[in-house]
Amino acid sequence: MTLYRDQGVVLRTIKLGETDRIVTILSQGHGKIRAVAKGVRKPGSRFGARLEPMTHLAFQCYRGRSELDIVNQVETIDANRALREHYGCLTHAISMLEAADQVAQDREPNPALYRMLVRALLTLAANPSPLVSGAFFWKLLSLEGYHPMLDECVRCGTTEDDGCEYVAFDLDEGGLLCADCGRFAGKRISAEALVQLRRILGGELRAALAEPPGPVTVETERLALSSLEHHLERKLRSAALL
Repeated sequence: MTLYRDQGVVLRTIKLGETDRIVTILSQGHGKIRAVAKGVRKPGSRFGARLEPMTHLAFQCYRGRSELDIVNQVETIDANRALREHYGCLTHAISMLEAADQVAQDREPNPALYRMLVRALLTLAANPSPLVSGAFFWKLLSLEGYHPMLDECVRCGTTEDDGCEYVAFDLDEGGLLCADCGRFAGKRISAEALVQLRRILGGELRAALAEPPGPVTVETERLALSSLEHHLERKLRSAALL
């Protein structure tokens, strides 16, 4: 068996037998891994409490012949306790974990996704706004190669310089629709939500988070969720909690 060390975020856990648990971790250097943590459900387990979803940790694993590795050492980097103690934060954090789980590939390193998830959890703990998860979904789509087209109509190519007014977002094409093309198509988008979306993807997320949440924040998050689910071709189970 091969021994390796890495850092990662626990995405989810599943009970195995009477005392064990299967842990899914988005790691920095090994991609998404699934590993057995033996005996962690026994009273007095050395590191059972450290292997909970949202925990950022350093770990050591043995890679065997099966698809499941074996965890034999865990050190907590950040338990993200603040996220567990606030229901709103918890639901949005869980949705980000599920989205990352769906996108990440087994044993394929994706350090950009790992860093983005770690930063998103830290940001959510510091600023419990629903805009954090919405921004994470948009940036996740962009990372996956589905950066939304926000500068022209995705069907006719008209721009704001042509006097174009954007009224909808086409999930199939991943971009805006003008008043003519979006008359009976796409999901409605307000001018205010478009401004917020451009700020998120234009490097102004911190400024957007400084504003109090409101209807525009909810609209941006819902559109992000719809776009992500369309890309994944499945519903996020945790979306019902948002």
